[in-house]
Amino acid sequence: MYSADASLYRVPPLVVVTPREAGELPVVLGVCRDAGVPLTMRGGGTSIAGNAVGPGVVVDVSRYVNRVLEVDPEAGTALVEPGIVQARLHQIAAAHGLRFGPDPSTRTRATLGGMIGNNACGSRALGYGRTSDNVLGLDVVTGSGERLRLGDVPDSGTESAVLERLRGVVGDHLAVVRTEFGRFGRQVSGYSLEHLLPENGFDVAKALVGSEGTLALTLAARIRMVREPACRLLVVLGYGSMAEAADAVPAILPYGPVACEGLDSRITGVVRERRGADAVPPLPRGSGWMLVELAGAEIGALRATAGQVVKESGCVDSMLVEDMALGDALWRIREDGSGLVARTPGGEQAHAGWEDSAVPPERLGQYLRELEALLGEFGLFGVPYGHFGDGCIHVRIDFPLGRDDGVRVFRGFLTEAATLAARHGGTMSGEHGDGRARSELLPHMYSAEALALCSAVKDVFDPDDLLNPGVIVRPAPVDAELRAARVVPIRRELGLSYRDDRGDFARAVHRCTGVGKCRADNTGAGGVMCPSYLATREEKDSTRGRARVLQELATGDLGPVGWKSKAVHDVLDLCLSCKGCASDCPTGIDMASYKAEALYQRYRRRVRPRSHYALGWLPRWTRFAAKVPPAIRVMNAAMRSRALKPLVAWGAGIDRRRTLPAFAPTTFRRWFASHRSVEGRHGDVVLFVDSFTDAFSPKVGEATVKVLEHAGYRVTVTERPVCCGITWISTGQLDGARAQVRRTVRALLPHVRRGATVVGMEPSCTGVLRSDAEELLTGADADAAREVAAATRTLAELLAETPGWTPPDLSGVAGIAQPHCHHHAVMGWTKDAALLKKAGAEVRRLGNCCGLAGNFGVEKGHHDVSVAVAEHQLLPAVRETGADGVVLADGFSCRTQLRELASRDGEHLAELLARHLPDGA
Repeated sequence: MYSADASLYRVPPLVVVTPREAGELPVVLGVCRDAGVPLTMRGGGTSIAGNAVGPGVVVDVSRYVNRVLEVDPEAGTALVEPGIVQARLHQIAAAHGLRFGPDPSTRTRATLGGMIGNNACGSRALGYGRTSDNVLGLDVVTGSGERLRLGDVPDSGTESAVLERLRGVVGDHLAVVRTEFGRFGRQVSGYSLEHLLPENGFDVAKALVGSEGTLALTLAARIRMVREPACRLLVVLGYGSMAEAADAVPAILPYGPVACEGLDSRITGVVRERRGADAVPPLPRGSGWMLVELAGAEIGALRATAGQVVKESGCVDSMLVEDMALGDALWRIREDGSGLVARTPGGEQAHAGWEDSAVPPERLGQYLRELEALLGEFGLFGVPYGHFGDGCIHVRIDFPLGRDDGVRVFRGFLTEAATLAARHGGTMSGEHGDGRARSELLPHMYSAEALALCSAVKDVFDPDDLLNPGVIVRPAPVDAELRAARVVPIRRELGLSYRDDRGDFARAVHRCTGVGKCRADNTGAGGVMCPSYLATREEKDSTRGRARVLQELATGDLGPVGWKSKAVHDVLDLCLSCKGCASDCPTGIDMASYKAEALYQRYRRRVRPRSHYALGWLPRWTRFAAKVPPAIRVMNAAMRSRALKPLVAWGAGIDRRRTLPAFAPTTFRRWFASHRSVEGRHGDVVLFVDSFTDAFSPKVGEATVKVLEHAGYRVTVTERPVCCGITWISTGQLDGARAQVRRTVRALLPHVRRGATVVGMEPSCTGVLRSDAEELLTGADADAAREVAAATRTLAELLAETPGWTPPDLSGVAGIAQPHCHHHAVMGWTKDAALLKKAGAEVRRLGNCCGLAGNFGVEKGHHDVSVAVAEHQLLPAVRETGADGVVLADGFSCRTQLRELASRDGEHLAELLARHLPDGA
């Protein structure tokens, strides 16, 4: 897992250390010095240049060395440890109205130590500067073992032999420093030696920012904080192309924008394709856009400035956004850029490599045209976007690393691109640092004397070359240790089709580029990914950690055991199969499917865990109980019996602290058989009667029928019971799931072809019909699955499409909603939210998973994590919700978790609507 970051490189470490406190860092360094072993620091592991991988000891400070030591509201500063995540710092500092100015797109998981390491900038560097502009002091230990307290940190100001040698080295080369370093704002490549000039105060703390852990280890940092502006607005400018947008930058900069970002129609196209048309807010006419953010004390003045920006911009169309919710939606598209463009329109993997070059802004338009032409010359494809106001361009490129000549093409392009950037007075890196990706290219922009000076500075701080060797000074070749060049296709005897990955499991798991959004807490915005990581804070329990191990499987590095390796089992064991990553990960990872595949391969034609038979075959047991009503009483009694419960738990492979749900005395299908259906003015609905609703929650089905009939539909069901196979899928019994889904699709297809709409009640089952069914089937059955998927709706989706339908009055209804994870990931919850708002309800949507996740939270060994997931957001929210408040939960597992852990009954949307319908409806 620690052999890779978000870059193209794979460098397995000897040891991974997670220190408990900052004071342990000098001790770790001392051991490395004694043993002659290299040391590499790591924060969030989001480095795109290969700055956070190394061959010796890798030190992960993100888990424990992550405190905010002090916030000084009057001085506007904070003292922090290197492992603090920027978003967490913002949460703490928000009580004082403060935040850290630079805001990289990875701020929800990037650590301050990592930001200091590569001099992070982000979209708003125009307004707030780079990280180096906001570092006031550092407490570090050099590679030679000397402790330096520099600038505004406790106990600073002591004499230092290292600093005296550094002063002498720089003093001998002042002309080189003045002419080659710090020429423009985004010159991040190399060391920032301009800060050591006498006229800049010989500021060693600032000079260490951007040194990528090659000179010293950061123990603490004093940083400048800023106050949020009273007013913000966003000007969106449309242009015929990205290059035309770039041409306009010099005309916009005089108006003092906080941010000036470029966005391409190819990125918005990916968002629409993956997340639906509603996922992209309205934009002005054009194929390229600039997002220009203005901030200040008074909105009227900002509007006037916005008018001048539009007038001088030369745009073909524009839009003024004062609703920051809409503005944030646009920013999210921009911030997810590196993940969204990780695949080309043709399905090729697009890689980092030439990821963040920068040129002076006045040269940006021409540089962009020549860069696109260079891509064409090499037969490559990339989608540029980035920080146009700073002249910084991001692009992911489809380097053909799997081809025999792929590495040669990679090196050839980088060499030509470096020459191009240097010709425009630019830099190899504008914010991510050089790392392994660009250090070898530094001779294109620096003279031999400048590079020799960087080496001399390195030798002052780290004479034994222990700290992050191969980076900046004495660089590793750019084409060494490329992990993507080692991928072996996995296409034979798979349980799923992987249609979007050309039938190749290896391509599927290599969707993960390491951007690490799965390590962020996005639950406040309704995000789900990744509940297990939020519960354990272990890299192995993140989507990225799991993908990295599966990538090792694909490259053969797990050895002959492959699918059956302990490493695969360990990383997937705590995956809840929530599918949150399928929608929340910008690269489109679907770990639930990969876990199902791994279980399928591991246990194929082998004896399985008991829970796979008890819980994976649950629909079979419910159908048996339905056929033999006395069996229901016996089974319920056995599950309630204190004497029998341990035996039942052992036999079913479940945790003794869990109680299996009781069977309803009458199934939904039995109730429906005696129900007299009414004719509908809007046509037929075939209700997909899932096993959970049928056997355990028939009242949900009855309420759904009531609402649909009131809305003007005739409700029918399939002649025979059908099953989506979700329990077979989640336990990796994919042959059984395939048989179940095939029968279901064939049962639903005649209804669909007669014009009926399929309505699902249980979100996980509806999700299977909408997505997984096609992955399980082939040929004509897959075609039929697509037909059924196109006709399948959630209740809220169908009601939103129903002409003239008006929801019942829900004024006065208040509470919370826990959308089922598969509802969020596959169908989306926007229609439900809109329906509730239209009806007058005040319902707060929660993020994250409930923690039960079907069979996961019931299985032995998962209980504690299941509860921890629920405690992250769901259970605290329930405690805050009064007894009169509604707790919406369409998922059967969500309602079960609520009942078990909170003694609270969750309510399905259908039940809420049904009980508020007019009397007699």
